Amino acid sequence: MVIPIHDINPLKRRPVMTWLLIAVNVLVFVLFTPVSTAVMGLHRGTSPNVCEQRRFFEEWGAIPKELMADKQLPVADTGRIGLNPDGTTGCEVSSPPPFHKNPVLSVLTSMFLHGSWVHLLGNMLFLGVFGNNVEDRMGRLRFLFFYVACGFVAAYGFSFAQPDSRNTLIGASGAIAGVLGAYLVVFPRARVIGVVPILFFIPFWLPAWLVLGFWFVLQYLYFAGIGVSSGGAVAYGAHVVGFVFGALVALPFVRRLRAAGPDPRRHAPRSRWVRGTRWGPDR
Repeated sequence: MVIPIHDINPLKRRPVMTWLLIAVNVLVFVLFTPVSTAVMGLHRGTSPNVCEQRRFFEEWGAIPKELMADKQLPVADTGRIGLNPDGTTGCEVSSPPPFHKNPVLSVLTSMFLHGSWVHLLGNMLFLGVFGNNVEDRMGRLRFLFFYVACGFVAAYGFSFAQPDSRNTLIGASGAIAGVLGAYLVVFPRARVIGVVPILFFIPFWLPAWLVLGFWFVLQYLYFAGIGVSSGGAVAYGAHVVGFVFGALVALPFVRRLRAAGPDPRRHAPRSRWVRGTRWGPDR
């Protein structure tokens, strides 16, 4: 997979809303999210921190079964370690739940939760690289509304596909996938510098349609169960739904969105290496 680190796409104004969204996501993770021992966001074993984090995510994350029924589940984690019916140690649950939850609002709060630093930094990298240009063309308030709408559609789309799932959905991935979809439609030929881990992180330039198109194909294949274990904890379906929704919303306004930004021909990169790539207004 290509990891994008920068794009050559001029801005007309500062992406304040993108920066604000990144800041809020980081602050929520650092200041409020209980951190447990994890590898790539996947927990091993049982500990007080794991139980506390599970309760936190159940309270503030989105659960497909709750979204489809518009009703909170009758059982939830307490955040403490207890004994299971078979005598083993596990996270204690209680009925009724120790907290009140609004399923619709949980979609909004879930967009600002992340399970690990890898999860957080990966999402913020994509938002920082591609969100600024989408915000620049849409305007700050429209971009914020679009971002939240993508997150809601992604969460409910995933829930519709798996209505009985009790797994907690957390992360900004669905909303960011919508931003990626809009970017692909509006700037398909924008130059993106990226790295590939298997190529020793050597940077190289690729068109946005290739980087984001390949990303979308991977998400779809993983969602279809190709190349990923059945125990995977990533909601790839939400990525697919968010991406498609973002692209469809931006598609009717492509010309208007492109015209809202600076002329790329007047902001050509100074580097000879970058100037040697294809660069034109019909991105």
